[in-house]
Amino acid sequence: MERTKRFTVIALLLAFSFFTLSAQYKKDIYTCYINSNMVGWKMVIDELERTQDKSDALLLELINYQYGYIGFCMENNNKNQAKTYLKLAENNLEKLDKSGLNPSYVHAYRSAFHGFSIGINRLKAPFLGPKSISEAEKSMEQNPSNPLGFIQYGNAQFYMPPIFGGSKTEAIKYYKQAQTIMESDPLMIKYDWNYLNLLVNMAKSYTEMKEYDKADAYYRLILKVEPSFLFVKNELYPTFIKNRNNE
Repeated sequence: MERTKRFTVIALLLAFSFFTLSAQYKKDIYTCYINSNMVGWKMVIDELERTQDKSDALLLELINYQYGYIGFCMENNNKNQAKTYLKLAENNLEKLDKSGLNPSYVHAYRSAFHGFSIGINRLKAPFLGPKSISEAEKSMEQNPSNPLGFIQYGNAQFYMPPIFGGSKTEAIKYYKQAQTIMESDPLMIKYDWNYLNLLVNMAKSYTEMKEYDKADAYYRLILKVEPSFLFVKNELYPTFIKNRNNE
């Protein structure tokens, strides 16, 4: 009986330790995001990648951070770095897929990784484009409460040329659904880089569609949620205001 109690206590302590570390990693990544500290972001994911015998929960967390870092590399045209971390993320996703858990997230990240592969090599678009959309659709179908599936479907619609069926109006529709899902759960948006990134995507989307009042509303919302978001505060929003005044 005493031995069982000891095992139970040890298991609870280990679980508590994991969740404490997980919360700390989440906050560290968030802090890196709002301060444009991608060197720090890379340090976190490299540390997590070196962890032996990763649990499914840790794999899911690591894949999300790798996904964000790859996106940063793509935006800054660092395709070699993006390819390196995409390979690591794909390997982690395969491990997560084998566990049979979180299939909606597996489909969502697979959709995103197909998109990154297209960004690295445009010749893959005819083959991987439909696959990316299909994976996003599967993610939404399997779990309508997973915002990432809606985000990936929105991304596919936004970046796909209209001649192939892309639509920025349709992209906004799915981004909004993701926003509604995230805002329905305070834990989903607390210290969460994904939420701020979604709002930035919406502000950029409305800007490209020349719906400037809506874009402005989103930039104001972002700075209300996180006044210290340097990239928006010092670059994106001032540039938006300047360009809008010159229209």
